[in-house]
Amino acid sequence: MKVLQIRVFCASACWLPLLAAAQSANWVHGLWVWKSDQVLGVPRGAERLRDFCREQGVNEVYLSYSAGKAAAEEADFQRAIGLLHRAGIRAEALLSSTDADEAGKHREALLDHVKQIVAFNRRHSGAGFDGIHLDIEPQQRPENKGPGNLRFVPGLADAFRAVRVIAEPAGMTVNADIQNKLLKGDRDQRRLLLSATPRLTLMMYELSSPGDGQSPAQKADKASEASQKFLAMAYDGLSGGNLARLAIALRTPDYGELLPRVLNNLDDSDRSNPHYLGWARHSYNDILEAH
Repeated sequence: MKVLQIRVFCASACWLPLLAAAQSANWVHGLWVWKSDQVLGVPRGAERLRDFCREQGVNEVYLSYSAGKAAAEEADFQRAIGLLHRAGIRAEALLSSTDADEAGKHREALLDHVKQIVAFNRRHSGAGFDGIHLDIEPQQRPENKGPGNLRFVPGLADAFRAVRVIAEPAGMTVNADIQNKLLKGDRDQRRLLLSATPRLTLMMYELSSPGDGQSPAQKADKASEASQKFLAMAYDGLSGGNLARLAIALRTPDYGELLPRVLNNLDDSDRSNPHYLGWARHSYNDILEAH
């Protein structure tokens, strides 16, 4: 009996690292890249981005896409995406709007951009975007400001679904940035939001600052505790297999050089939560400006 117990324990112990590795392989480690034309259009800009991703454990990047500059940037996008793919890094087209939650011309403009990206992928098999990353911020408009003011949620969810209708048949994923304000809605509002797209990214900003007097360990623990709180808040009272997984986004100004440590701590603290998608860092441009 003792020999059997030892063998069972050893087998379990051997599987634990493999289980953790398999689980971490499914986590998102994302990076925003704004002003893509300036980042990718300089000598070795794409190579430097790829190398940074390798060094920091980033496995997907969100490249800002501007319809007005798309034709001029096409060759740079194609080359950069090819480099990223060969390094095992996904690339998503980052689309921004403050009005696409509203049906009509604003949403149609967003959907036209998604169609442009689908067309880009058809022209560049093997070097196309892997997904659409949405940065739709109706909360920035004056009529949507204020705590508890979430009347825009139905339109926002409709916009997410409309993008999926175009992107998913073309083989692209859809991810969308959200603010913690959206997780403070009632159960129906949260269900509507979390069922609208398979992936969401929570912008968990301004928890700390470089000069707040807290130690690195305190900052990391504070971020982990906040991520657990928001994950619990998001899924409270909800169940079902159609709910989005949630990535946690942190930004450089809040942590400075400590950011990689704080991000890695999120993986350690949230690894057992089935809704945890991974982390994302905002943004690569901060690193470039610092140098």
